Amino acid sequence: MTAPSIGRLVRTSGRGAPLSPLLRLLIVTQLAFNIGFFAVLPFLSEHLGQGIGMAGWLVGFVLGLRTFSQQGLFVVGGALADRYGIRPVVLAGCVLRIAGFGWLGFAERTWAVVGAVLLIGFAAALFSPAVESEVARQAVVREGEGGGDRTRVLALFTVAGQAGAFVGPLLGALLLAVDFRTACLAGAGVFVLVLAGHAWLLPQRLPGRARVRVKGGARLLLRNRRFLALCCAYGAYLLAYNQLYLALPAEVERAAGSQAPLAWLFALSSLLVVTAQLPVTRWAGERLTLRRSMVAGLVLIAAGFAVVGVARPAGWTGTGGLVPAAGFVVLLTVGQMLVAPVARAWVPDLAEDGRLGLYTGALSSVSGLIVLAGSSATGLLLDSGLPVAVPWLVLAAVPLAAVGVLPRRH
Repeated sequence: MTAPSIGRLVRTSGRGAPLSPLLRLLIVTQLAFNIGFFAVLPFLSEHLGQGIGMAGWLVGFVLGLRTFSQQGLFVVGGALADRYGIRPVVLAGCVLRIAGFGWLGFAERTWAVVGAVLLIGFAAALFSPAVESEVARQAVVREGEGGGDRTRVLALFTVAGQAGAFVGPLLGALLLAVDFRTACLAGAGVFVLVLAGHAWLLPQRLPGRARVRVKGGARLLLRNRRFLALCCAYGAYLLAYNQLYLALPAEVERAAGSQAPLAWLFALSSLLVVTAQLPVTRWAGERLTLRRSMVAGLVLIAAGFAVVGVARPAGWTGTGGLVPAAGFVVLLTVGQMLVAPVARAWVPDLAEDGRLGLYTGALSSVSGLIVLAGSSATGLLLDSGLPVAVPWLVLAAVPLAAVGVLPRRH
C-alpha cells in the first residue's frame, strides 16, 4: 500500500464521513510509531548476539524484559492517560523512546542494553494505550454522530500499524548496510518528528474526555466480569496469533528443511491485513454484531490450526508440504482481521466513564499475561512427543474455548 493510498484512507475511513483532524493525526501516529519501532527491533537479537557477543539465554532475557516493560505496563500508561490526559503521556512516551533508541545505539555493556530496552518498552506503555483509547473514544463519538461504524476506524488504525510494521523492517535493513547504530538513530529520528508533530497539533484538552483519579480504578476493573471475560477471549486470540513465532517456524522447518519460506509467509500475512482489513471490517460491520464478529474470527483461527493438524500425519514436505502452513497463515490472519478491531471497539461499552485508558491498557496487559503463561505451556506441548497432529488440534481448541467465555450481550 503506497503512502498516497494510505493518506486517502485516513481522510475517508473507506466509507462514511471524513475523519476528524484528531483521528487522522492519531492514525498517522500509529503508522509512524511502527515504522520507527520496526526499523530497529527485528534486528536487535542478532545485534546482541553477534555484535555484542551476548549468550543466547541473555539475549532472550533482554527481549523478554522489553516485552514486559511494554505489554505488562500498558495498564499503567492507560491509567496515567485517564488522569492527566493523552497529550502529556504521549509526549513523555516519545521523549523516552528517543532516549531509549539513542542509548541503545551506543550501548555495548549488558547494563546499558537493559536500561535502553526498558526505556524503549516503557515508552510504548505510555503512548500506545493513550493513543489507542482516544482512537476508540473518537470512533464511538463519530459513530454516535452518524459518521459510520466504529470498527471501520479501528480497522484503519490496524492497517496503519501493519503498514508501519511492513515498511519499518525494510527501512531498517537498508540502514543496517551502514551499522546498527545508524538504524537506532534513524528510529529515534522518526520519534523526534512524531514528538514535534504532537507538540504542535495535539490539543491541550479534548472535549468530552474527563480526567479521573487513578485511585479506585483497578478495583472497579477487577469487579467487571464482562470486561475480564473479553480479556480472556482476547488473550486466547493473542496466544493463537503468537504461534506465528512458535509453532509455525517449527512446521516450516520440517516441511522445507529451513526457515527461509517463513519470511514469505509473514509478508503474506502483512499484505492480507493491509489490503483486506477494511473490506473485511466493512462486510462484518454490515452483517455481524461485535460478539458474532469475534466468534467468526476465533472459529476461523481454530480452523487454521485444524488444517495443519489434519495434514500433519501425511508428512508432506517440499512446496506441497508448505500448503497447510500457508492455509494456517491465511485463516489466522483473516481471523485476526475480524477479532482485533472488534475487541478494541467493544472496550468503550464495558469501561466506566473516564477510565477508557485504564481499560484499554488492561486489555493488553491481562491478555499479555495469558500469552506469557500460555506460551510456556505451548512450548511444552510442541516438544511433548505426542502424535504429530495432537499439538495442532489442542491449539485449535484454544480459540474455540475463547468463544465460550465471550460476554453474552453487547
